[in-house]
Amino acid sequence: MADKNKSKAKAQVVEDGGPFGRSLLDDPSVRALSRVGVVDVGSNSVRMVVFDGAARSPAYFYNEKLMAGLGKGLAETGVLNPEGKKRALIALKRFSVLAKGMGISPLICVATAAVREARDGQEFSARVEAETGLKLWIIDGEEEARLSAQGVLLGWPEAKGIVCDIGGNSMELARISDGKVGKRATSPLGPFRLQQVAGGVEKRRALLDRVLKKLKAKLDADNDRIYLVGGSWRVIARLDMERRNYPLTVLHEYRMTPQSALDTLDWIAMNDPAVLRARTGTGAERMALIPLACEVLRELIRIFKPREIDVSSYGIREGLLYEQMHERLRARDPLIEAARAAEITSARLPGFGKKLYNFLLPIFKSATPEETRLIKAACLLHDTTWRAHPDYRAEVCFDNATRANLGGLDHPGRVFLGLALLHRYKNSRAGSRMEPLFRLLTEDQIRKAEVLGKAMRFGAMFSAIGPESAGSLLWNARKKQLVLTLTPLGRDLFGEVSQARFNSLAVAMRALPVVIDGGENAAA
Repeated sequence: MADKNKSKAKAQVVEDGGPFGRSLLDDPSVRALSRVGVVDVGSNSVRMVVFDGAARSPAYFYNEKLMAGLGKGLAETGVLNPEGKKRALIALKRFSVLAKGMGISPLICVATAAVREARDGQEFSARVEAETGLKLWIIDGEEEARLSAQGVLLGWPEAKGIVCDIGGNSMELARISDGKVGKRATSPLGPFRLQQVAGGVEKRRALLDRVLKKLKAKLDADNDRIYLVGGSWRVIARLDMERRNYPLTVLHEYRMTPQSALDTLDWIAMNDPAVLRARTGTGAERMALIPLACEVLRELIRIFKPREIDVSSYGIREGLLYEQMHERLRARDPLIEAARAAEITSARLPGFGKKLYNFLLPIFKSATPEETRLIKAACLLHDTTWRAHPDYRAEVCFDNATRANLGGLDHPGRVFLGLALLHRYKNSRAGSRMEPLFRLLTEDQIRKAEVLGKAMRFGAMFSAIGPESAGSLLWNARKKQLVLTLTPLGRDLFGEVSQARFNSLAVAMRALPVVIDGGENAAA
């Protein structure tokens, strides 16, 4: 009977065109500028996110969260928390009205562990639909794992390993590789559930040991990279940053070694939670769950033995957006898509970035594929802060690159991109308030970022039409020569300022500047 009802429910999802029945974004050319709204009704929080445009790199038009605590006490009572239901319903009524005001239809709503496991979950779902008009799609644990994993893939296309999403009442795991989600599993290892385990730390440790070993066997986990998803994990990562005095507080793609994570778990245990809350701005409801989340992470590290632990700010909500994307959209690079969108909306001459990239490419022939995509992103972003005060453009460029919501970009990549854009507007980085972040780069990476920045600084002002109309560049590695061949138009454009910037680029490259005009060589 249960199987029959389950099959009927799945058929109804397809028939109704629910969140998994059909793609809202089958035609990217039509839907590219649409806003997509999703609601995640979790065990701990209720959140609405509106993505501005169904782009490959999500832009957050609106984001609101309430820590309702629907699943608090569920393991003991079997029903949703009464106060949590009231608070969640109020929030969902507000979300419904907000969505209508923003012209978002449909608003995709999913409910996870608390609603699916509570005896009154279906009753609560029906009440939500009756009072707000919102249809809650109650998903099972493996489907929740799949969506969370898709969220990681949205911002991290090359991700390979185990996604671990911790909520209030459950923890979901999924294997990802080659842009696909593989084996999935769910477990009762959320902090709310662990609060109900009688017998204290030792009993919880025994439960964690037993469940995590089963999960490891099911997922064939063996020294995989682990991707952490969920608010409790993000707080632990933020505290790891605090303990290490890490210079960049962007959580997405923050990476920890297993030993660093274990050191942080010890450090959290030795410190006053109120002090830690104040240092990181963590809410009281979230902080109350952190000690239990620490116990889970400690055992996860012990049993899974990951080679690296990475943090993803993207999860089930981004996974819902990914679910709606056409395959052609999924195949695009999120970093390049975000940079392209920024150029279209913010640059003086949209389209110039591609011309600049093609002009500079000959001097970056030995760049790796990863360096090449950073060069492309930098060229697209090179003019997006032109409205800032001239004295602060370099700093605004750096801040945008290092702190913006950009997918497919690790922390060293952020700093490299920021430093290159800084040098787009400024010759020297000495005395910059950003200097602490430079330690995330090697000396070689710093030099390459300076070269890229000074190359953009020269190319961007060489010709308003496009630098290719004024000349072409060549890097002669054997002779250590940077060669500029001028066109007839370029002869008139190669004035004192252009010459100074070309020479500055040559110095950064440790090269001899050479200008070719009409077949004759002359030192620049």
